[in-house]
This record gives sequence, structure tokens and C-alpha cells, in this order.
Amino acid sequence: MSRFRNARRSDAKRCFEIETAAYEGDEAATLEKIYKRIEGYSDGFIILEERGEIVGFINCGCAHEVEMSDEEFKELVGHDPDAPNVVIMSVVVDAEEQGRGHSRALMDEFVGRMRRMDKATIYLMCKEHHVPLYQKLGFGYLRPSASDHGGMAWHEMSMTL
Repeated sequence: MSRFRNARRSDAKRCFEIETAAYEGDEAATLEKIYKRIEGYSDGFIILEERGEIVGFINCGCAHEVEMSDEEFKELVGHDPDAPNVVIMSVVVDAEEQGRGHSRALMDEFVGRMRRMDKATIYLMCKEHHVPLYQKLGFGYLRPSASDHGGMAWHEMSMTL
């Protein structure tokens, strides 16, 4: 049975485990950043539970002006919960749970919540091999990103709500 909820401080360590297993090297958020994201904007930190266990999550911040390569924003510097633009920082599903539709379920729940909050646009950055996945989920390709976060090449995408 799937259940969605907002993250709590007590979820940070499990989210950190999933994040570090999913992302390479320095691209994963630190435990400290995950705590900051939960405490700074729990409305934008959505957990997916299966059988009472956290199997994935999405987290974000909101901004009036979006600069995808802004590293400080990943710590919610400049975040305004009332801003119309949403910037996704992580979409992560536990490796053992992948291939079961969890990414789509998380994104559908997330997009629905952002619509109910009257947000205008959702932005994200992803690696090239994830571009087709996000296109299937309704995102449009914008451009290669100026960000070199974690020493990786990124691509910027958006969805108008």
C-alpha cells in the first residue's frame, strides 16, 4: 500500500541513505542539506512509503526567478514558499524499489500538490539519460545546464502547470 506524506526531521537519515545510493560522488545532498530542506520547506519534501518504509522522495524549493545552476539554492538560500516557480532538487527511489512505477507515482503526487498550491512552473536538472523519462512525465527540454554540480553534465527541463 503506497502512502505519500510530508517529510519529518526523523526521515532525514533514511532519505540520505537513498540519496547517496542513487547519486554519484558529490552530486548527492549531504545529511545536513537534507535536514535543511525538511526544516526549511516540508511542504515541498514529499515521501513515498511502501509497507511503512520510505522507498523514495522528491524535494524542492520555490523562487521568483529561477537560476538552475545556483548552488546556494540547494540549501534553500533565496527560497520563498510563496514564489510561483518550483525547483526540484532530488527525485529519488531506492534502487531495490525501482521499476515499480514509484517515480511516476511520486511525480504525479508532487505535480498535483504543486497545482493545488497554485504554483506556475516546475523546473529540474537531470543527466542526459533521464531526459526521456522526464519528457514522458510531462517536462519539456530547455537546454544543457551551466551547472557542473558534482562534476557532472546536466540538462534543464520544465513543466508549466
